[in-house]
Amino acid sequence: MKHKRIFAIGETIYDILFKDGQPLGGTAGGAMLNTAVSLGRMKLPIHLISEIGKDDIGNSIIDFLNGNDVGTRYVYRFKEGSSAIAIAFLDENDDASYTFYKNYPAKRLNARFPEIKENDLVLFGSFFSITKEIRRPLLKFLRNAKKAGAIIIYDPNFRKPHIKDLPLVKKYILENIDLADIVRGSGEDFKLIFGLNSSKEVCGKIFADPKKILIYTNGPKKVHFNSKYLEFTSKVPQITTLSTVGAGDNFNAGIIYSLTKLNIGQSDLHTLRRSEWEAIIDTAITFGTIVCESYENYISKEFAAKITDKNGKKKAKNNF
Repeated sequence: MKHKRIFAIGETIYDILFKDGQPLGGTAGGAMLNTAVSLGRMKLPIHLISEIGKDDIGNSIIDFLNGNDVGTRYVYRFKEGSSAIAIAFLDENDDASYTFYKNYPAKRLNARFPEIKENDLVLFGSFFSITKEIRRPLLKFLRNAKKAGAIIIYDPNFRKPHIKDLPLVKKYILENIDLADIVRGSGEDFKLIFGLNSSKEVCGKIFADPKKILIYTNGPKKVHFNSKYLEFTSKVPQITTLSTVGAGDNFNAGIIYSLTKLNIGQSDLHTLRRSEWEAIIDTAITFGTIVCESYENYISKEFAAKITDKNGKKKAKNNF
């Protein structure tokens, strides 16, 4: 297998979910953590790079990650401050709005970073990736990953509460896009950041490098795939949604799972046939929709067991 390791780098938060004014429960969260847990449940070699307080919530999160086969050796545990908490309120459409409670130390992401090798896979994004306090170590890590020949996937995951910060961070978003091989963003992301309303507009106005791949999702609407050599759309099935909190994160997990099982290296991304990319996108849609049908932020262990047998062989329709 070409991928020796997978790394997800991002913020870790403890999510407490509310609906109709009542708490539904609490769980470890954060976009990259959600993806990492799903990949861990699929028994893939996933490591989380993040920062968590040395407190009871932080200990609980570490135990949870270890219990789901997510590597934590690159998680920075800080003494000053406390682990971040997010209160997520679900509206009548089961879409979430957030209130965050953060108390980080002055020195951020003081972590031991791994040495990235060719065809390792790196996922990053969300507001964490454009935060000034961690920008320098993050950028160094990503540049090293690009130089090494890793596959780099960027998910902007930009939300309305941060719109006031856009004039200060837009340059960071453009830098992130430039570093990535694959950009997986939502229509909401690109509308808020650039005022653009379609995948073709994003490719035409934002992607200076024609070799980049854009995977443009739009909630329950079609998924658009755009590259220099290939364009297509994939349908999203109608489902009964309970929560959209981890939908995009697990769409990303589906992409990474497929690239790993298909043994795709960085140089292979533009040689795949349309049928292969369609299978990858279909798997990503499946991961995302499964999570929307529960209040968890990640695929269930039961779903993971249906996908793989004891030998890790794919059982679902894509026949990897």
